[in-house]
Amino acid sequence: MTDNPAKIRISALERQSLNDAMAHAAKVSQARIGFALSGLSGDLPDAMLYAVTGGKALRAFLALETARLHGINPVSAVGAAAAIECIHAYSLVHDDLPCMDDDELRRGQPTVHKQWDEATAVLAGDGLQALAFELLVQAECAPRAKLNLLMSLSHAAGVRGMVGGQSADIAAETAQLPLDLEDITALQASKTGALISWAALVGPRMAEAEREPLSLYGEALGLAFQIADDLLDHFGDPTIVGKAVGKDAAAGKATFVSLLGPDGAKSRANELVEQACDALSPYGDDAETLKEAARFVIARNH
Repeated sequence: MTDNPAKIRISALERQSLNDAMAHAAKVSQARIGFALSGLSGDLPDAMLYAVTGGKALRAFLALETARLHGINPVSAVGAAAAIECIHAYSLVHDDLPCMDDDELRRGQPTVHKQWDEATAVLAGDGLQALAFELLVQAECAPRAKLNLLMSLSHAAGVRGMVGGQSADIAAETAQLPLDLEDITALQASKTGALISWAALVGPRMAEAEREPLSLYGEALGLAFQIADDLLDHFGDPTIVGKAVGKDAAAGKATFVSLLGPDGAKSRANELVEQACDALSPYGDDAETLKEAARFVIARNH
């Protein structure tokens, strides 16, 4: 039986270390998702829960931490944190399918279509996408702020965001179109960056506050995260990364590493982290955990 997430203590407004904050974000967002699926049985809800477990919960952390930064008790933002984890997990489930990247491992475990089958994986992704908006309605904020959250998540996840970026990525690979650095930056800002940016703006959106500092932070963080992923695909150990590596080079895909070289990609990632941290200056020391997160995304090994 999944615990009611309302029973899980969430610290109010004190700042936590990055490790504690991310672990807590994973716990409460997964609990909220599990509670939403409680009472259901069968492969579909099992596959949906399987898809949302085992990750870093970076996006859920961003939602909760930016809420805290704006004086909002993170309890009120758990719906938003769970929603973005659902959208992210759905994108991974579909991305792993044979019609996309055809991957057999994700987070060190069999992908959903390998653990079950392709039909279950498609439906699990569909179910997670729909559940995200149900959960987001549970965010506790003013009606206008909630509408903004809903509309902006639809935008970030849709054809002008993640889905559109994935489509452009497939089109470029299929047609073997040469992409330059500007092309790749724009593509990855949609494919990877849109959901990270949305998560970073949960706090100011809920508080109906100034968004520019965290908008700049989220944009820089999203690109730094993608460069780190490109470097992991190039240098990473699959037993540590938890998925296949070397696929981008084998497919001849343009990446930050192929365009800038390994050293150039690392240098660009470091520049982006500096930009992300500089954007947080209006928040002073209270944003230190978000700065730690920016440094973490390029230091991680999985």
